[in-house]
Amino acid sequence: IQPAEFALSQNYPNPFNPNTEISFSLNQTGKVQLTVYNLLGQKVRTLVNRPLAAGTYHIRFDASALASGTYVYELRSNNKVLRKRMVLIK
Repeated sequence: IQPAEFALSQNYPNPFNPNTEISFSLNQTGKVQLTVYNLLGQKVRTLVNRPLAAGTYHIRFDASALASGTYVYELRSNNKVLRKRMVLIK
């Protein structure tokens, strides 16, 4: 079943240490980028950077190498951008 919309879910669990899962839905096929940034806007990790078919995806994020703090994750596809915040507590 194809999702009805382009959507980015809140990571779970949040706050997390050191692993969390980020879920998103694509209502059309396209190049997808899922990137994690610190609050200074610096890229800390690229989790997805490839074409994906329409559907729902679950990406596991291991932040064991990162410092505690708030991070922003961003989903880009087909000229659309969604962002959410997550908190890493060590």
